[in-house]
Amino acid sequence: MNLREIIPGEKLRPYVKCYFIFESEGDVEVSDVVFPNGFMEIMFNLGDGLWKSAVDNVFYTTPPVELWGQLTRPLPIKAKGKNMMLGIRFFSHTAAYFLNEEVSEFNDQIADLRDLLGASVRTLHERLMNVTLLSKRIALIENFLENRLSVTERRKHKISLVAGIINDMKHAAFSDDMAAVASRYNITPRYMQKLFLTYTGVSPKMFGKINRFQQSLQLVQKKEATLTSIAHECGYFDQSHFIREFKSFTGFTPSAYSPENFPVSQAFANI
Repeated sequence: MNLREIIPGEKLRPYVKCYFIFESEGDVEVSDVVFPNGFMEIMFNLGDGLWKSAVDNVFYTTPPVELWGQLTRPLPIKAKGKNMMLGIRFFSHTAAYFLNEEVSEFNDQIADLRDLLGASVRTLHERLMNVTLLSKRIALIENFLENRLSVTERRKHKISLVAGIINDMKHAAFSDDMAAVASRYNITPRYMQKLFLTYTGVSPKMFGKINRFQQSLQLVQKKEATLTSIAHECGYFDQSHFIREFKSFTGFTPSAYSPENFPVSQAFANI
C-alpha cells in the first residue's frame, strides 16, 4: 500500500493539515486498527475497494464519502479490493469551519458526509470520479472547501481561540489543571470545555491525553527507550499510568504493541 501526502494551497493551509492519496497496487485484504490521533478527516473512495469499520464488534460498510470523527478509542477496520482513497486531514480544531453540526456528534464513528452536506458533496464525489489528474482533483476539493469557508465565517473568533489553547497545550509545559489553562485566556473552565467539545469534539483533558499518547506512540515505535523513560518524557505520572492510557487507546500494552501488525495505522501516523 502507498500513501502520498499533498500540501494544500496557501489559502487553505491554516485549515487543512494535508491532503493524501492512499492506494493499493492490486487486490488486498487488510484487517487493522486505527488509533486516536487528534484529527478529523474526510475520505473520498475513488477505487473499487470495500471498506468496513466496527460498531459494537459488528463490521459495517463505510460510505463512499467518509467523515471521520475524533477517535477516543481504537477503531477496527477492514479493507478488501483495489483501493484508492483521496483524503483531507484537518487540524485538530478546523473541521468545524466546514461543518454545520457540533463536531462532538461524530466522535468514534465514520459518518456519511453526503447526508450532512447534501448535493454539493455528491456532485464533488462524482466529479472526482470523472477526472484522473491528481492536480484537478485537488483543485476540485479546494474550490469546495473555500466555498464552505464563506458559510462558517462567523465562527472564526471562537475557533481561533481554541487554536491558541491547543498550541499552548502542545508546545508549553501543559498542566492538567484546566482552571489554570483557562485563566491564561481569561475564560472559565466551563466555557473552555464547551469550546473544545464544539470545535474539536473532545474535552480539553481528553485532547491532552490523545496528544500525549501520540507522542508516546512515536517513541514506542522507535523501540529505543525504556517504558519508564517514555512515561517520564511524555508527562505521565509513572510507568503504570502510561501503560494504562496506552492500552485504552490501542487495546495493547506498550510491550505487546508491534507496529508491523498495523500497516494502515502505521502509514497514516506518518502524515
